[in-house]
Amino acid sequence: MAQINDVDSGESFITMLEEIRTKLIFQVVGEMVETETELHHAHRQFGKAGLETCLKKCKDETLFETIEVFKKDLAQRSTIVKQKSRELPEVISEIEEKSLMKESLIQKIERLKTEQAKNSDLIVAQNKANKDRLKNLHKVKQVFQDCLKLEIRKIQGEKLQFVFRNLDHRDPESAYTFILMINDEGVYQIESCSPPLECMSQLEQNLKKTNNFSAFLANVRKEFKALIPDK
Repeated sequence: MAQINDVDSGESFITMLEEIRTKLIFQVVGEMVETETELHHAHRQFGKAGLETCLKKCKDETLFETIEVFKKDLAQRSTIVKQKSRELPEVISEIEEKSLMKESLIQKIERLKTEQAKNSDLIVAQNKANKDRLKNLHKVKQVFQDCLKLEIRKIQGEKLQFVFRNLDHRDPESAYTFILMINDEGVYQIESCSPPLECMSQLEQNLKKTNNFSAFLANVRKEFKALIPDK
């Protein structure tokens, strides 16, 4: 009977050892699983932190590159602004110079317009005066041709040649001449005289003052006749 009890005690002891062994195994396995879970979690956290660090670094590098690009662009713009600032006085001076030239041209154009208007009025007045003189000459021509045998010829350059004949009864065809023109100012001007008369310049001045062409021709004829010697 005592032997049976010993056998039962041995089996109980073995069973107890198995239970202890099983508990230890479960405990160790549980600790291993827990440790693995913690390691896995730690690994995930480390990976996440590393990824965030990399992303942040990439962002920082991109931001740095962007800042560098902006700095270079700003430097270029600053250089351009400085260059334009240096050129600005020259541009302003050129604009002012052109403005002054424009004003000067406008003033010159206005003066030319005024002078042209005056010249136009003067030309009209001179043309009218010349027409009046030519009309007067035509009347004088008819009188002197009919009465005094005066011949008036139109020669080159809008000049008139006056030919007096029948002054010398011994040589009625002998010619006494002078050439007259009206200059650009519309004034009578004696160009030549044959034979020359010492008083022709004085007669010319009297004609300019009085504008009496009939009296002028009569005086010229008288002076030509005075050159003929009495015999």
